[in-house]
Amino acid sequence: MANTTTVPSAAGSAANPATAGLSTPGTTGTTLTPARMWRALPILLLGAFLPVLDAFIVNVALANIGTDLGASEAQLELTVSGYGVAYACTLVAGGRLGDRYGRRRLFLAGMAGFTVMSAACGLAPNVTTLIAFRILQGLTAALMFPQVLAAVQAGFEGADRQRAVGMFGVVVGSAGAVGQIVGGLLLEADLFGSDWRPLFLVNVPVGIFALAVAGRVVPETKAPVATRIDVRGAVGLAAAIALLLIPLTLGRSQDWPVWTWICLAAVVPAAVLFVVTQRRMERAGATPLVPPSLLQLPAARYALGAMVVFALSIGGLMFSLAMLLQVGHEFSPIRSGLAMAAAAAGFLLISVYAQRLVGRYGPKLLIVGALLFAAGFAGFAAVAAGTEDALNLPELLGPLFVLGIGWGMVMVPLLGLSLSALPVDRAGLAGGVLSTAMQVGLATGASLLGSTLFSTIGKHPTADDWRTGTLVVAAILITLSLITAALAAKLARVIREAAAAR
Repeated sequence: MANTTTVPSAAGSAANPATAGLSTPGTTGTTLTPARMWRALPILLLGAFLPVLDAFIVNVALANIGTDLGASEAQLELTVSGYGVAYACTLVAGGRLGDRYGRRRLFLAGMAGFTVMSAACGLAPNVTTLIAFRILQGLTAALMFPQVLAAVQAGFEGADRQRAVGMFGVVVGSAGAVGQIVGGLLLEADLFGSDWRPLFLVNVPVGIFALAVAGRVVPETKAPVATRIDVRGAVGLAAAIALLLIPLTLGRSQDWPVWTWICLAAVVPAAVLFVVTQRRMERAGATPLVPPSLLQLPAARYALGAMVVFALSIGGLMFSLAMLLQVGHEFSPIRSGLAMAAAAAGFLLISVYAQRLVGRYGPKLLIVGALLFAAGFAGFAAVAAGTEDALNLPELLGPLFVLGIGWGMVMVPLLGLSLSALPVDRAGLAGGVLSTAMQVGLATGASLLGSTLFSTIGKHPTADDWRTGTLVVAAILITLSLITAALAAKLARVIREAAAAR
């Protein structure tokens, strides 16, 4: 007889409301067979792939957009960060809406909105309109993305769940690199003389296909207990993220006016207020957006730290590498994409063997991966900063391939290993929090490293300025990678202790 996953209805659930969170697994009496979930998984993973892809695909087209639409430097930054800020600020709320009203319903709504906004971006007549549509595109992505891991947690069990979560890690982890490769190819092709517009329009047929298939194959799931949405928490978290990301994005191009410093100074009080209100709600028996009790679990705490820090690295890498190659070294978009293809090849190679490597080496893989990531970018920086002549693409491929291997060793198994050390009734919530933290880290990393790079090189950079910028970015990424390795070591210890206790 085929295995099935039957999750109790809300009426029959004895779940603690405090455990119902961003991606609390469950259905409302639906029986989910493994065969049905495996049929749905490719479309669900497409919903995880597209939001991350669009966060980075535009990086390779910034120069083209600026020339075509007459955009200023600040407007180009908003084209990238407007999407990232809107996306990061509303991810948690999007996940909770799916818990309450149905993940399939929110997934379809998000995919439909994302498809429409992609078309609007591709047809935007001016840069102001493009920025507005990018913000709306980020909001729709935030409705779609969190439903994916929540549906995986609800519909799979045991080894099937581990495989599905691993595939989620592969798809999300590789989407940024694939975005820059695809972006370079589309710009080089210049379809119908449309320049940068196909980078957005390509989502339209993909989205229409996904909607047609998802309506038939993706089952509906909800949280076991229909809890009230923590509106105050959602607004508080969004405010704290926005207070950080907006000034980081716009401050440099506006010479850091007073409002940017006020916003940055308000980040810590806003974050503290969010934590206090979340703790107060949980003590009162209500359901906060992110229950603080989750972070009392060592596995969740170290996993969250490693995820955020490594995501900062990836977000910063994607943006700064595109700028260093295309602006600093005058690479064409296709050459820049080929350089990124080396990292993607390393990532995908590891993803093929990830399950086998995890079985043999366990959480030690995370530590080795973080160190290889640091070594790979150090090698890239040595080549890029050490050359006096035009940068030679073949010289970059080896270091970036090593970087991609390290990237895959961390990103692919991190989520699954983290969840394996948590109690079953907390794994769904933790998975949602971790995947959301990853997206926030990606957006923050792009803003942080982008601002640092441009502040370092100045408004009229020379070749020496670009070399200095490369070394500064390398120092930051290597530091973040070493912090990731340290957190991964602590997580590895917790995972071993949890395994020994079983």
